[in-house]
Amino acid sequence: MRNQSTKEQFIQLAWNAVSTAERLAEDAQKWARGDERHKAEPIAATGALFADIARSYAAIAAVLPEPLPELPTDGTEY
Repeated sequence: MRNQSTKEQFIQLAWNAVSTAERLAEDAQKWARGDERHKAEPIAATGALFADIARSYAAIAAVLPEPLPELPTDGTEY
């Protein structure tokens, strides 16, 4: 099993934050339609924060170098 590069780790962190932002946006939309609309605003604000976090992780990943290719190890003895 290959270890993830730092770039791949930041990309995964960005996807995780996007997923959280999406879930919070759906929750905020649900609350905005209900009787307790006052709950929608803080949930939406938290979703926006996670969207900002996702953009930050993606920006970091964009400037990191690509990982070096793995060297073949078949037939190599140490």
